[in-house]
Amino acid sequence: MARAIWSGAISFGLVNVPVKLFTATSPKAVRFHQLSSKTGARIRQKRVDPTTDEEVPYEEIVKGYEITPDRYVVIEPEELDALDPKATKTIDIEEFVDLAEIDPIYYDHSYYLAPTAGGAKAYRLLLDAMRESGKVGIGRVVLRSKQQLCALRPAGEVLTLTTMLWGDEVLSPDRLDELDSITEAAATQRELTMAEQLIESLSADFEPDKYHDEYRERVLELIEAKASGQEIAVQPQAEEPAAAPDLMAALEASLAAVRSDAPEPAPAPKRPRKRAPAEEPDGAGKRRAKAKS
Repeated sequence: MARAIWSGAISFGLVNVPVKLFTATSPKAVRFHQLSSKTGARIRQKRVDPTTDEEVPYEEIVKGYEITPDRYVVIEPEELDALDPKATKTIDIEEFVDLAEIDPIYYDHSYYLAPTAGGAKAYRLLLDAMRESGKVGIGRVVLRSKQQLCALRPAGEVLTLTTMLWGDEVLSPDRLDELDSITEAAATQRELTMAEQLIESLSADFEPDKYHDEYRERVLELIEAKASGQEIAVQPQAEEPAAAPDLMAALEASLAAVRSDAPEPAPAPKRPRKRAPAEEPDGAGKRRAKAKS
């Protein structure tokens, strides 16, 4: 059973919706420890004063901010505590915006919100109203003693809260020197048409379950094999693919490959052929004509 990591209320206008916060993601990674290659023992990290080569006890360590090389401003814990945002139990929605206006680059971590006892009706009302309006709530919340910008949006039958980066934490692409070469480059209309056709050929509904971290799976298989005593032969690395000699040729080859992989359409049902009328013996038609007359 999921356990809430935070409880409080969504506040917009004079309306409060009591909610609980649950993690919505579980990033997976293979973590390694540092070991001694000679003894196999796990390495311990020590905090050492380089001027004395002596280990420094944790209680003697202070925080310092480097303002110039090897020059620091020491900040006391109580000084930081005085600046901490108040640990309020409220998700303060300041405004509602269109989802399309938010660049995904601002998103950070995602959570699910569920109503607490007695809050189901207000929760449902907010969920339905946001879904109908197509809006996303932008506000602030304090999590783990840190104030966060956040986005509140409906996802199916629940509300999700996604912490966001502040505006000055997202770097502008204008700092890239390569922008000039992008501006100067221009594709022909034929290349653009081919690229659009390739995109259309590769278009599909997004199904996240069909994507897997293949590298992590191979690492786990390697660990399991070595743990069972198997000898592993290291395979040579594959050579880097050569750059396409021509953009148009690469587009045409890509389209041909996609089309060759596409399932062939089912053959159309054959229509029954009409039989030609049987030829009558000579004189048979004349005899019938006389009989009718």
